[in-house]
Amino acid sequence: MISLSIDDYNLKVPSVVTVGTFDGIHLGHQKLINKVSQISKAENLKSIILSFYPHPKIILNNNPEISLINTLDEKKEILKKFDIDFFVLKKFTKDFSRLSPLEFVQDILINKLNVKHIVIGYDHHFGRNRDASVLELKRFSNILDFKVTEVSALIKDDISVSSTKIRDYIRNGDFKSANKYLGYDFILTGSVGKGLGRGKILGFPTANITLETDKIKPGNGVYFVYSMIDNTIIYGMMNIGLNPTFKDKSPSIEIHFFNFKEDLYNLEVSICIIEKIRDEIKFTNADQLAAQLEIDQKKCFELISIVKKTT
Repeated sequence: MISLSIDDYNLKVPSVVTVGTFDGIHLGHQKLINKVSQISKAENLKSIILSFYPHPKIILNNNPEISLINTLDEKKEILKKFDIDFFVLKKFTKDFSRLSPLEFVQDILINKLNVKHIVIGYDHHFGRNRDASVLELKRFSNILDFKVTEVSALIKDDISVSSTKIRDYIRNGDFKSANKYLGYDFILTGSVGKGLGRGKILGFPTANITLETDKIKPGNGVYFVYSMIDNTIIYGMMNIGLNPTFKDKSPSIEIHFFNFKEDLYNLEVSICIIEKIRDEIKFTNADQLAAQLEIDQKKCFELISIVKKTT
């Protein structure tokens, strides 16, 4: 898969396109993407995912605090697993948002991407004020000579999969549900920086992670996690919180990897969350905290055994 800006996309070959922000690339999104891939092969068309950056809500609602399931780099990495030719990004601006539905279809999909087939979710809306739906798209298709395939919602365990529901699961620490509907383990990607060194003193040296500002952050607590480092799965436990046991209650994300001694300082790491172990607790002293960390680690070791048995 090739990732590029729409300004750099110059191919004139016929294509099949799906359009959206695709935050999370969850099972519902994957249903759309797999349909694009299937049509691409059947009709000999280039397969394209057209997405927008920044997220439209940041621009339209003046809301810089929106929490995204995926960073842009995470999204690109996940999409590499699918049989898609191009991931094309269009910068989302207020001027772009004012395009009428017909202008969007003509200027972007037809003139720029040479679309011959559009795959669209049942609830997708587009154009100025998101006024147009699949009905308008089908009307345009008769005039402008392209096909439209509408994809229904993906229902799993009687629940319609959506990014909004998954964000709620993540915030509430329900990663069994979040990961089930994502179709993969939720990822936190960040750069490793220097901490205060308390973990090392407690016998649990940690890597301190800084996230991108628009990335969703799970609630405070301790989590069972893993990372792929040098093509090896390294398990660990992660604390997100305010360090309430100590006086300087500064927010932090700290990860202790089990049986791992390499220096990750200044590197970027991707952490996959499997399960929340417990909420954050304020202890009377550091010794009590260290004793609880031993309990947390034992719980993680039990979970590692379960994971290994099921994979």
